[in-house]
Amino acid sequence: MTTTAEEAGPLIGAVESLRAQVAAARLPLDLVVTAGARSNRGALLHQLDDYVLPRLRSLDAPLLAVIGGSTGAGKSTLVNSIVGNEVSRSGVLRPTTTSPVLVHHPDDEAWFSDRRILPGLSRVTGAPGKHPEPGTVRLVASSALPAGMALLDAPDIDSVVHANRAIAEQLLMAADLWLFVTTAARYADAVPWDLLRDASARGTAVAIVLDRVEPDVVDEVRPHLVEMLRDQGLGTSPVFTVPESSLTPEGLLPESATSRLRAWLEALAGDARARSIVVAQTLRGAMASLDGRVDELVDATRVQAAAADALRDAVETAYASALAAVEEGVSDGTLLRGEVLARWQELVGTGEFFKQVETTVSRVRDRMTAAVTGRPRPEEGLDEALHTGVAALVRAHGESASSTVARAWRRLPGGAQLLDDRPELASPDDPLGDRADRLVRDWQGQLLQLIRSESGSRRTNARVAAYGVNGVGLFLMLVTFAHTGGLTGAEVGIAGGTSVLAQRVLEAIFGDQAVRSMAAKARRLLVEDVTALYAAERGRFEAALEDVGVADGQAEGLARAMGAVREANP
Repeated sequence: MTTTAEEAGPLIGAVESLRAQVAAARLPLDLVVTAGARSNRGALLHQLDDYVLPRLRSLDAPLLAVIGGSTGAGKSTLVNSIVGNEVSRSGVLRPTTTSPVLVHHPDDEAWFSDRRILPGLSRVTGAPGKHPEPGTVRLVASSALPAGMALLDAPDIDSVVHANRAIAEQLLMAADLWLFVTTAARYADAVPWDLLRDASARGTAVAIVLDRVEPDVVDEVRPHLVEMLRDQGLGTSPVFTVPESSLTPEGLLPESATSRLRAWLEALAGDARARSIVVAQTLRGAMASLDGRVDELVDATRVQAAAADALRDAVETAYASALAAVEEGVSDGTLLRGEVLARWQELVGTGEFFKQVETTVSRVRDRMTAAVTGRPRPEEGLDEALHTGVAALVRAHGESASSTVARAWRRLPGGAQLLDDRPELASPDDPLGDRADRLVRDWQGQLLQLIRSESGSRRTNARVAAYGVNGVGLFLMLVTFAHTGGLTGAEVGIAGGTSVLAQRVLEAIFGDQAVRSMAAKARRLLVEDVTALYAAERGRFEAALEDVGVADGQAEGLARAMGAVREANP
């Protein structure tokens, strides 16, 4: 373990980098392991901020002994009696210590007033107020306490007030020495032993004060307590017995009751080597405990990333399937059934037109050109049917994708949380139908532009004019949707005839190679437009994931930082 400030330099830098990675780690998804991981992250930050970094930066700072224990154990009375004055309020009402009190020698004031330790707590001075002051530590200078050591009276570790319990545990992590105060009636309670085991695992130096012990039970209780300490790896921890005593008029214990403890503290404060041994033990243990805590956080961030990836994959899969379904729908002939077939029959009839293609082509041209005389325009019904069919196809698969993602997220870890926070995600964006309708209109406009761009020669222009640009656009849509794999029975014949006829008309205008190229481009344009529409829909889910803040590379960054700490702390 590093023992000098000069040797500590590289280690301090590595620990500071680790601290930055821990602070940056985010665990926003409510997973099975998240609650414990968040608690671990908070405890790890407190350990780094309140003890490891301050101690590494100031190895020669006074030793901090934190007085901790259960409700009613007499911690405040003990502190007051050691100092010889009331510096921490005591009494029968619980809890009595609601804000920590740090007692130090006047010469050591600079070590504690500048937030070297407990940087998250504001400093207050003076006599204790009548009301608790959350988020503060009260500093008390006392010449009765030797220089080189400070005592910090912490709230009860089993306080009925959650905030008091939390600050008590945080303060214990900031201790060079934990002075655990218990009583003959409470020494075997579960809560303090959970913390004692944690202290043992971290290597924190611990001393035990068995307070308020009746003389007739001390020979029974003390050996049992020592045995329990030995079982938990704390067999070397000194045990001080404070007998049940009447308090002085000033509310203090008799000097004889605390003389042995006070003498031990004074000897420790006055012996720089002894203090350095205690500090080294606790710092070494704290550094060793970082491995497990950081590994736990690394695992938790990986679980978060895996959960986010699974949610993201569900979105990508659903919308990729929706796009594939649209691609199939615009090429397998299914758009040429139903209303489209009915409107086509109105336009060209249902006779044996694909046996007499040339005759039918002439009939179609006649019907198209009749529009200029003000006669009925059956191609408008066909255009509307095609438009409605394509828009319905796009909308239906977009809505299906949204529902599929919502169902998948309900089953996946963390997904229900996102849906509950953003209920609008469970259904497609409200204007999806309008956007699909506009998409098809825009696409039809692109087809007309494509036709105009292909009508380069005067002769081709004349042929297009014979049918009208809109009419040629209808034929291009029909050819685009021409494959008949989705149709059966009579529909195949009719749809097949539709595509043959439409293709013959277009070939007569542009030539067969140009028609194939135009149909492929028309289909590609439509798919590109649908891709953009679905990307916007998919983006709603992706934005929800982005907002919760599951960052990439967290686990790797933490692991690298911990590796650097190991290298700097051989």
